[in-house]
Amino acid sequence: MRFAFSRSSLWHGAVLGCFLLPLLSALCADSQRALAASGPFAEFSGNWSGTGTIRQGDNKTERIRCSASYRPRGSSQRDIDLQLRCASDTYNFDLAGEFEANETNQISGRWTERSRSIGGTVIGSVRGDRIQIHVESSAFAADLVMVTRSRRQAVTIDSQGGGQFVKASIALLRR
Repeated sequence: MRFAFSRSSLWHGAVLGCFLLPLLSALCADSQRALAASGPFAEFSGNWSGTGTIRQGDNKTERIRCSASYRPRGSSQRDIDLQLRCASDTYNFDLAGEFEANETNQISGRWTERSRSIGGTVIGSVRGDRIQIHVESSAFAADLVMVTRSRRQAVTIDSQGGGQFVKASIALLRR
């Protein structure tokens, strides 16, 4: 099968392409700007609960139950207050934090672990539905990864310091 193109049809195609390509590019850029304007915490707001596992330094793994509450500050969905409480038979934590993300989705903030009366700084970044943060104080550090898709959130925590080594994997559902 052969296709024949006339000079006129090629010229019309080129002219049409010159108008369509910028229009499509503008529409894609607008949708990306709208997504960025919604903020990285757009899917977080509300109350969540779930279960997971926690492994301490002795390599003993336990089931853990958790509840989380996320409250946006302002209307940009770039600032959020969080509270994450988890408990197993032998371990618990009560984490509160204030996070903010700038226009390039770099996260900063403060955190407090209430049951141990420690707190510190938060730094991190957002890439798509994945938030990766590092929390630190003078005696403690932890890396958290949060992947949020609609009503589901997976949280992994890898912490050390203060004489403890803890790894947790938690699956939360928004209520």
